[in-house]
Amino acid sequence: MGVLDRFSLQGRAALVTGAGRGIGYALAQALAEAGADVACVDLNEESARKAADDFATLGVRTMALQADVTRKDQVEATVAAVVGEWGRLDIGVNNAGIARGGKAEELSEEAWDAVLDVNLKSVFLCCQAEALVMLPQGYGKIINTASMSATIVNRPQCQANYNAAKAGVVHLTRSCAAEWASRGVRVNCISPGHTVTPMTANMGDDVRAIWVSNTPMGRLGDPSDLQGAAVYLAAEASDYVTGLDLIVDGGYVLW
Repeated sequence: MGVLDRFSLQGRAALVTGAGRGIGYALAQALAEAGADVACVDLNEESARKAADDFATLGVRTMALQADVTRKDQVEATVAAVVGEWGRLDIGVNNAGIARGGKAEELSEEAWDAVLDVNLKSVFLCCQAEALVMLPQGYGKIINTASMSATIVNRPQCQANYNAAKAGVVHLTRSCAAEWASRGVRVNCISPGHTVTPMTANMGDDVRAIWVSNTPMGRLGDPSDLQGAAVYLAAEASDYVTGLDLIVDGGYVLW
């Protein structure tokens, strides 16, 4: 088998949360282009449906699933729907996330809970449900979306809750990777830098200018910049890789 063949996802079944827009959409698109069947999961059913319809034009099977991934019962039902339809689950991309920042001394308990629930708790619930399918199969790839904010304290925005949640994602990834490595399930995460998405669109030009000036490559990321990392971590090419936090940030954390 040639090296490029080891990047193919033909015959694989994938699930992507937060697939309706932004980074999740780009990651799901990449998996579909590499040949995987993709279940698009989103809180917004219409967004999930549009993404699934878009990717079906690539000649793979798709499905749209609406779910609140902070709810254990809905996560389990989502995974069960994929397995029920396609008979297996090989790739889980746990990407759903929100950002609600503020100065730490003023941050509300509600904002803390909301960000930790979506950005960390949901990742755990998805990892757990996916692993319960993959471990009996003896093979699977789980990819969590963390952030370079797990490694550095971003500026100028204040977001202690977001930073803490994403740091938790990285260590959760490592913990699951260590537990499941001997049973064939690889768990890794991708940590994007500042990326142009609907979630960052409401940041002011002054903030975006600071982000760009702090990035050695001199630009913000595009969701497509993350696609190669996702295909690599989902494919056979990365079978000897687990517990990795792959930072894709234009060099931001170097400074």
